[in-house]
Amino acid sequence: MYVRTSLRKRDTVICKKRKGNWKKGLIGKLERGNDVGTSDGAADEQISPVEKTLDRYKPEVERGSVSDIRSINSSGSEKGQRNLASGEEYSNGKIQTKPTTAQPITTELARPRVGAKMPEVRPDWFHVPAPTGSRYNKLKEDLRTLKLHTVCEEAQCPNIGECWNIGTATIMLLGDTCTRGCKFCSIKTSSKPPPPDMNEPFNTAKAICEWDINYVVLTSVDRDDLPDGGANHFAKTVELIKFSRPDILIECLVSDFQGNINSIIRLAQSGMEVYAHNIETVKRLQKYVRDKRANYEQSLFVLKKAKEINPKLYTKTSVMLGLGETKEEVLEAMNDARNNNIDVITFGQYLRPTKNHLNVVEYVTQEMFNYYKEEGLKMGFKYIASGPLVRSSYKAGEYFMRNLVDQRKNSFKESTMKFQGIR
Repeated sequence: MYVRTSLRKRDTVICKKRKGNWKKGLIGKLERGNDVGTSDGAADEQISPVEKTLDRYKPEVERGSVSDIRSINSSGSEKGQRNLASGEEYSNGKIQTKPTTAQPITTELARPRVGAKMPEVRPDWFHVPAPTGSRYNKLKEDLRTLKLHTVCEEAQCPNIGECWNIGTATIMLLGDTCTRGCKFCSIKTSSKPPPPDMNEPFNTAKAICEWDINYVVLTSVDRDDLPDGGANHFAKTVELIKFSRPDILIECLVSDFQGNINSIIRLAQSGMEVYAHNIETVKRLQKYVRDKRANYEQSLFVLKKAKEINPKLYTKTSVMLGLGETKEEVLEAMNDARNNNIDVITFGQYLRPTKNHLNVVEYVTQEMFNYYKEEGLKMGFKYIASGPLVRSSYKAGEYFMRNLVDQRKNSFKESTMKFQGIR
C-alpha cells in the first residue's frame, strides 16, 4: 500500500490497496501515526494523525475546493474515472457532488406547452352566454343549406352568438380542413383535404347578398396542397360579391400562400377593401405556436407586398396574448407591423380550445389591453381593437366601419371648407 498527496490534482489523499476495504485500511493507517507529509515535533504529538493530515489542507477545505477524501478505484476502472471526471467525492461513506463556482441565475422566458398547467383563477369575462336568438338560428340554417362553413364554428369562437345576432359572420372558404397544424387552432387538419367545392364562390356570394349587412369577412383554411394556395378561388368569391353588391365592404383574412407573389397579386387586385393576415404571436414564440411552414418574417412580407401592389388597401393583423410573451416583445411586434405599413392591429386573449392544444400561460388584464391600444395609436395605427374577447374578425364591421365613416366625414368637411374658400 502507498499513500500520496497532490495539490496539483486537488486530491487530498489518493489510496491504493490490493486487498480489503481501502477506506478502513487508510483510516487505520493514519490513526497508527503513519501519516504522510507531517512534520516532527512536540506540538504535533498533541494532535491526532487524521487531524494533522486534514489540517494541512484546511485553507483549501474551507474554500470548498476539495473534500476530506477523494478516491480513485484501485484498478483505475471506468466507473472510478467517471466519478473523478464528474466531480463526485466521498464524504462520510457517501458520494457527494463537488462544490462548483456560483453561476449567474438565468430565468427562462415563459412559453406555452401542450398539456401544461393552466392558471388557477379565471377572470370574470371568461364565461359567455350560450349562442341563441332568431337571427342566429336563421344564419345557421342558411349556412347549412348552402353547405358553407364559418370560422366562428370551426374555431369555437366565444363571440359567435353576439356576432351572428347582429348579422356578422366570417365565412370560411376552401372547405373545413386545413393543411397546417398550428398548436392553438381547433380546425381539423389533413395533408390531403378534399378538393374545393367549385360552387362555393357562387353560394357564398348568394348568401351574403341576401343578408342585410354592409360588411363581410371572408377567410379560409390553408391549402398548401393547391398550386396557388387557393388564391384564385378566394378572388372569384370576392369578385362575385362585388358584382352583386358593389356597396358592400369586404375584409379578407387570408393565408400567407407560402410567400407566393402571384397569389398575393391575384387577391390584392380582386376588389376587397381590407387585406388581413395574422402574425398570431410575438417573434420568439412563433415556433411554439404556429405550424413550421408559417413564420414571422413571411407574414410581414405578405402584408407589405399586398400594400405595395394595391396602395388603396387597408392592411390588418392580429396578435394573441397570454402565451408567455413579454410587454417588450409585444411592443416590438407592433413596431414591426408599423414598419411594414400595416394599418390595423387587434389584440385578444388566447383561450385553449381543447386539452390537446397549448395551455394559457396567463390571463392578460384589461389594463394591459388598454396600454397596448394607447401605445399603438401613438405609433400611427389607423385603428386598434384590444380586449380579452377580441378576435381578428370580432365586430370587424362595427369597429372598422365606424373608423371609415369618421375619416370620410372629416374628409368631406375639409373638401367643403376648401370649396367655400374658393367661392
